[in-house]
Amino acid sequence: MEKRQPQQIKVELSEPAAEGIYSNWVMITYSPSEFIIDFGRFLPGLAKTKVYSRIIMTPQHVKNLLKVLEKNVSNFEEKFGEIKIIGTEDKSRGIGF
Repeated sequence: MEKRQPQQIKVELSEPAAEGIYSNWVMITYSPSEFIIDFGRFLPGLAKTKVYSRIIMTPQHVKNLLKVLEKNVSNFEEKFGEIKIIGTEDKSRGIGF
């Protein structure tokens, strides 16, 4: 039986994508076939936000993303210390992550 070599994937990163988009607000909706993840910025004193990026993924890809994020947060905290979550006591606002 032949061993398959891992396939290398070339990733292209355009200049606009490389600049990134800052987000401090996310809204997630889903159906049986997909997750829709909207990213935006919420600014104090404003009653609305704008969606700057929308990512649509299959449930399987979202679960894989969750696992990768958990692993990377764990690696980050091992290197830099625990990430403190501030302001999670006030659940009435319903805004933000």
